[in-house]
Formats: sequence, structure tokens, C-alpha cells
Amino acid sequence: MKILNFGSLNLDYVYQVEHFVQPGETLSALSQSVNCGGKGLNQSIALAKAGAEVYHAGCIGAGGERLARELAENGVDTSCLITVEDIQGNAVIQVDRSGENCILLFGGSNRDITPEMVRKVMERFEPGDYLVLQNEVSCLPEMVAEAKARGMKVVLNPSPFEESLLHLDFNAIAWLLVNEVEAEQISGKKDPDAAWQLIHGKYPGLSMVVTLGKEGAVCYTPEGRTEQKAYPSSVVDTTAAGDTFTGYFLTTLTEGMEIGECMRRASRAASISVSRAGAAVSIPGRQEVEKVLEDI
Repeated sequence: MKILNFGSLNLDYVYQVEHFVQPGETLSALSQSVNCGGKGLNQSIALAKAGAEVYHAGCIGAGGERLARELAENGVDTSCLITVEDIQGNAVIQVDRSGENCILLFGGSNRDITPEMVRKVMERFEPGDYLVLQNEVSCLPEMVAEAKARGMKVVLNPSPFEESLLHLDFNAIAWLLVNEVEAEQISGKKDPDAAWQLIHGKYPGLSMVVTLGKEGAVCYTPEGRTEQKAYPSSVVDTTAAGDTFTGYFLTTLTEGMEIGECMRRASRAASISVSRAGAAVSIPGRQEVEKVLEDI
């Protein structure tokens, strides 16, 4: 079973700050770094570090060569990457003293994916394979439709949320991975249980995971509800926590582990990630996660 992540690739310009910049304010940063990121890249690396066979598809733009190297060095198959002339997608990230972040995203090359690219890449995949999507690239409707036609299982992380996402064919989506804000944006319900009831009523074949930050996470399937407490951690940077959770949850899910164990491993991996600075570089390897779990 293969996992195709048709996702974003960004250069992250990260600024450590005392507090987030306010309207009209000029603020001196405490430090600056340029890292490999993008929800797509982060999730592919998390999948690979968790032990999955993952292929990353997306567009490498001008200045983005290091992103392809980063994927390959972390065990991701890069044979589905496409080189374009547009500027590489990037993000400006502020990280405050508490480890919280705010992100300004520029799509660049991530928006150069075409329907023809989608068809060509997905010819390599078969029924039962997984397609992982976020909302930082173009052609999401075409990707969902092509995956449905091929019998693939679609996993959607609708971030950043836009109203256009509501026009996707949710009947073709197997898993919806959201935080509590995104769950409310999709359903109009603030309470995750209420959000699930509405979504399940419309799309009975869909399952959903809602991450709740310090409160942990909850998984909803047609068979039931599974809750997972967050593991305590000294928070340094939360940038890739959700992506780490996604990678570990999906990897263990495709390995046939029970939902409770998938949630446990994903939550523990995310807790390690937030204790480190950076995005992709903060994601722990599988052996580290398993050792920490054994020590609990």
C-alpha cells in the first residue's frame, strides 16, 4: 500500500519575536532562520519518519531545490515532483516566547499544479492506495475526482480553510483531519461532537479526527468515538505539531493498528515535535517515539 501526498513545498522564513506584530507596529526579531516547510512537505516527512512508503507530488519552483533534497534525505520518494519556473512557495512565520506561531503564506509554485499534472502523477497509483491533501495547492477538486475514479482513499487536511473547500466531493473523502477551528468552519458547530454529528449525517462513510491542542484529540468513525489526552511537553514551537500528528496517525492506520493505538502514537509524536524549534526538523523518528512510549 502506497501513500501519495500531493502537497505544498515552502521555504519557511521563521522569526523569533517577543510578541506577534500588531497593526502599525515595527518590531525587531530576536532571530531569523530559513527552513524547509509547507504542510505537504512536513506531512510527507512525518509519514516517512513514521515508517510509511510515501511519494510526494508537487511543484519545485525557483529557489526550491533544497526542498527536494530535504524530502529525499528523509526517505520520501521524490519521483513525482515537477519543476516549474515560478518562484518557490514560501511562508513568513512569527514564533513568540510561548511557542505559539502565526503564519503568512504565499502560494507561488504550489499553485502551478494543472489537471494534466494530476492525471499523469496518479496513473502510478492503484485502488486502496492513499491520497493525502491539504489546501495549499491548486487543483484539489481534480485530485479528489481522480482518486475516486481510481479507488484510492482520500485524506483531507483542509488547512488553510476557505469556503471553496465546501464544494469538494466529501462523499469521496475517507478521512477528514482538522483542528477544532477547522471543524467549526466546516460544520458551523463549535463543539466537536456536534460537528461530527452534522458531518456524519451528511457523509456517513467519512471518518474524522479533531486535534484539540493541549486538550488532546478525538477520533470519530461510523463505529464510535475515541479520545486521546495530550502528552505533557515543554513547548518551544508548535509549527509542525499537527503535521506530525497526521503523519503518525495515517502511517499506523495503514498498518492496521487499532484507532486507540494510532491516536496514542500520533499524540506522543506531536508532543515531541512541539518541544523543538522548526517545522520538518522537529519531527521525531519512529524509533524515538516508540522508545518514549515504552518508558511511560
